[in-house]
Amino acid sequence: MSVISPVAEEAGPATSSRVFGIPRRALAAAGLVLPILLALVWEWAARQGVVSARLMPPPSKIWATMADLAATGELKTHVIATLYRVFVGFALGAAAGTLIGAVAGASEAVRRIIDPTLQALRSVPSIAWVPLFILWLGIFETSKIALIAVGVFFPVYLGVAGAIESIDRKLLEVGRVFRLSRPALVRRVMLPAVLPAWVISLRSGLGLGFMFVVAAEFMGAAEGLGYLLVDGQQMGKPDQILGAIIAFAVLGKFCDQLLVLVTRPLLVWQDTARSAL
Repeated sequence: MSVISPVAEEAGPATSSRVFGIPRRALAAAGLVLPILLALVWEWAARQGVVSARLMPPPSKIWATMADLAATGELKTHVIATLYRVFVGFALGAAAGTLIGAVAGASEAVRRIIDPTLQALRSVPSIAWVPLFILWLGIFETSKIALIAVGVFFPVYLGVAGAIESIDRKLLEVGRVFRLSRPALVRRVMLPAVLPAWVISLRSGLGLGFMFVVAAEFMGAAEGLGYLLVDGQQMGKPDQILGAIIAFAVLGKFCDQLLVLVTRPLLVWQDTARSAL
C-alpha cells in the first residue's frame, strides 16, 4: 500500500525558480511585452492616420474614457456586476458539471443514457438560450446567471467524464493488488488521475463564463461590462466599446490566474517534465 500513497499524498519536487537559466519572475513579466508593444504600435498608427482614430481610437483615448468612468464610480459598478454574475454562474455550472460528469464517467449505463442528449445541447449557440431563459426566468439576474451556468457546465462535464473514462486500467489493477477499499481506490488512484483534467476543464469553463456573460448582459441589463458594450454601440462610442473589451480581457486573465493559484495545491504532487526545466 505504501507504493501507491506517495503518488497522491506526497508533494513532488520543488519547482525550479529558473527556466533555461532565466528567473521565472522575469519570464512572467515578459508576458507584458507583447500587449505593451501592440499598444504602442496602435497609438502610433492612430496618431499618424494609418488607422481611423474615430473608429479605432488610440489607447490614450481609451484610457481617458475608462479613467473618467472609474472617477465617477461607474466602472466599479459595472465590473462588480459582471464579476458577480460570472462567479455565481461559474460556481453553479462547475458544480453541476463535476457531479454529472463524475457519474457519467463512472457508469457506462448513465453515460449512454445522458451523453447523447448533452452532446446535442452542447451544440446549441449561447444566444439561442436567451429568449427561452427570458421567457422562463424573466430579464433579471436569474436568467443571466442561468445562461452563464449553462456555458460553464459543458466543458467541465466533458473534462471530468473524459478524465474518468481515460484512467489507465493498470492503475486500478495495482490498487486492487494492494487491496485498497473502493473509497481508498478513489482517493489514492482515481482522484489524482482526474484532478489535472478537472482543473483544465474549470479554466475552460471560466473562459466560457466570461463569453456567456456578454450574451447574458445583452438581456436588458442596466449594469455590467456587457451593458457598456451595448451603450457604446448605441451612442457611437468606439472608445467605450474597446475599453469594455479590454476590461473583459484583463478581468478574464486575472480570474484565470486566481483559479490557477487556488487549484495549485491540488496538483503539487505532479512530477512533470516542465517542473524539471
